[in-house]
Order: sequence, then C-alpha cells, then structure tokens
Amino acid sequence: MSKIFLLDTNKKPLNPIHPAQARQLLKNKKAAIFRQFPFTLILKEAKPDIEVQPLRIKIDPGAKNTGFALVNDTTGEVIFAAELQHRGFQIRDALTSRRQLRRSRRNRKTRYRAPRFNNRKRNEGWIPPSLQSRIVNILTWVKRLQKLALIDSISQELVKFDMQIMQNPDIQGKEYQQGTLAGYEVREYLLEKWNRKCAYCGVEHVPLQIEHIRPRSKGGSNSISNLTLSCEKCNLKKGTQDIKDFLKKDTKKLESILKLCSRPLADAAAVNTTRFALLNALKATGLPVETGSGGLTKFNRSQQGLSKTHWIDAACVGKSIPILNIKGVKPLLIAAKGHGTRQMCRTDKHGFPTRYVPRIKLVHGFQTGDIVKAIVKTGNKVGVYIGRIATRSTGSFNISTKAGLVQGISHKYCKLIHKKDGYSYS
Repeated sequence: MSKIFLLDTNKKPLNPIHPAQARQLLKNKKAAIFRQFPFTLILKEAKPDIEVQPLRIKIDPGAKNTGFALVNDTTGEVIFAAELQHRGFQIRDALTSRRQLRRSRRNRKTRYRAPRFNNRKRNEGWIPPSLQSRIVNILTWVKRLQKLALIDSISQELVKFDMQIMQNPDIQGKEYQQGTLAGYEVREYLLEKWNRKCAYCGVEHVPLQIEHIRPRSKGGSNSISNLTLSCEKCNLKKGTQDIKDFLKKDTKKLESILKLCSRPLADAAAVNTTRFALLNALKATGLPVETGSGGLTKFNRSQQGLSKTHWIDAACVGKSIPILNIKGVKPLLIAAKGHGTRQMCRTDKHGFPTRYVPRIKLVHGFQTGDIVKAIVKTGNKVGVYIGRIATRSTGSFNISTKAGLVQGISHKYCKLIHKKDGYSYS
C-alpha cells in the first residue's frame, strides 16, 4: 500500500504513514494537508524525539520516462513510486521551429542590427536543452522527495547502449565484440523499440525472438535497422521470405514496420548522453550514489517475478536488493509540462505575428498551469471537473481533464487544488 508522507510542524520529515492513519489524523484535526501531489500531511505539533527510518531513492532513467521508487532497505517495502514523463523531444521540436523561423527572417531584406551581446559561448559540460531538461526534471524530484522523507542514499541505473555496434555489428575490435553488455544491448533496445510485441501479429506476454526483416540468406545484415521481434509462430511462418513477400497482402502492416525499423536511435542516444551528467548531478546532492547496470536490474526483477514497468524497474535497481513488497502500490504519474513561454508575441508558421500575449499572468488569483476543481451546478456544462487550467483575461478558463479539454468554465466555479509547478499529475 502506498504510504502518505508526513511532516511535523517544523517541516521535519517523519515516517510515512498508512492512508487509514492519515484519514484519522485529518478527522481529529491533528494534521492538515500540506501538499496534494505527492499527498503530504503536516502535523500541528513538533515531534523531535521520533526515530525516523532512512529510505533509499531508486531511479531508472529513460529517454521518455523515468521511474522512481522509495524503498526501505531493511524491510523491502516500497513506500512511494512514480513515473515521470519527460518533454525533451517537445523542447527539441520547439527549438527546431524557432531556428527555422529565425533563419527565414535573416534571409529577408532587413536593416543591419548589431549584436547586443555575445551569447554563443557554451560552458564546460554543456549539453542540449532537450537533454538537460531530463536531468533537471529528475534532480527536481529528488530534491522534492528529500523534503518529504528521510533519504540517505541513491541508486541509479547506469545503462549503456553501444551505438557503434548497433549501427555496424561487423565493427572490428575485441572491445566491441566482447563487451559486458554484448547481446543484451541489442535485445533490450529491440524490446523498447517494438513495445515488447510481435511485429507481425502484435501478440504480447509471450517469448519473443530476434528476427531479420530481410533474411541473411538474401543479403540481410545484423544491423539494428534490419532486426525486429517476432513470436515463434510468426518467425516459423515467415521463414526465409523477404518481408515484402510475407506481408504483401497486408500493406498497412508492411508500411508501419518499414517505417519503424528505419527510425533513428534517438532514445538510446539520449540515454547515453545524459547518464554521466545525471550521475554527477546526483553526487552533487551529497548523498552516496550506487549504480547498477540494466542487465542487473532485469536480473533482479526476474528473480522476484515482477512485471515490467518503469517504477518496478526503479525498485529493482542496485547490486543488493531485499525481497520487495509492492502490494497495493500505485505510482504517481507525473508529466513535465514546463512553465509556459516568455514569448510576448505568437507567430504563425511563417514567423509573422498573430497576437500579443498580455503581461499579466494572474487572472482572478489563478494562473495557467494551476490544478483546480470546478463544480458547475448550472448551465450547459453541469458537472465536476479536475485538471490543469489555461487562464483567459475574460475569466473564462479551459480545463484539461482526463476525459479531455473542457472550455469556457468560469473562474467563479474553480477552487485551487495545487499551485502551478511545471508538472501535471494523475
């Protein structure tokens, strides 16, 4: 069962408590809600003499999603779990769009404008903003959890995808052919790339085999772009046929497989680039950091018969893990949304201005990104809506709920649940 974080009146972290205890404290008015996400209570009195058990935070970093788990090393209990969705690829696309607009403006016949400052210098250790955002997101949540629980150590999965051997399996050199992750890297990457499904029939939760899209007997290579995953039935059925002959009656499936197999190794490159930068950032927190390979994580998970999810992978990171107790744990799903934009003028696809953004951010005490609860009792939109809002100067807000976007909800019906912090939760 996921525990509830508890602070004393001086904001000192105490041992997380069972939800039933939290309800009792709220009912007896001995505590109040300190934070909604993750749910945290604060007591109305100090507890300086209570012995607090230290916890280990475990991290399974990925290109799109990162898993977190707070584990008690003594009991093996998973106290808290979360899955963080990054926005690195959104940042990359936004920077690409901005670069294209600026390039088109430079090609126009405009007056010469002298540079105001030199912003072309990169600091040592610089990495692209799309990758830096992943590190910052993880570090932000480590620091937040440090304020809510007594964390004494960190475990990070330090996986490495060998890009050269993936792109060119025939590369020469003993160090490439006999690495510690030989074979594992390719299989794990294919599992992620093809969503752990058979590429031909889509079946899940069965043993999958590595299969050549273009058979070796017909000139196919061992390159990662020529490999896919297949169940035994489909693999035997395809045999040594070329994929175009095998799927000639299913052109849609053929197109989707060919498109996916030629996709660049962006995810693996993102993990490779950020892994040591993240390690150094975690060490800077002052806590001891333990690292473990991806193969060790998979071994630990298999030994305990656990399913494959980001937060369970995080709980299995490390060299020595206890028997994990994950009964009733529900992960907090976090999505990085950023803090909006500093643009004062929105542009169309050609770079021409469309509308200007007002400087005033607060509207009737709300700002874009706040999580609210709106109870509408009259009109065409009767109901209860919970989600992030987009404010309008008219006082009519849009709310992004689980069911979708709800437009035109008056600020009079909105009650603040969680202040804007750059993330959404579910």
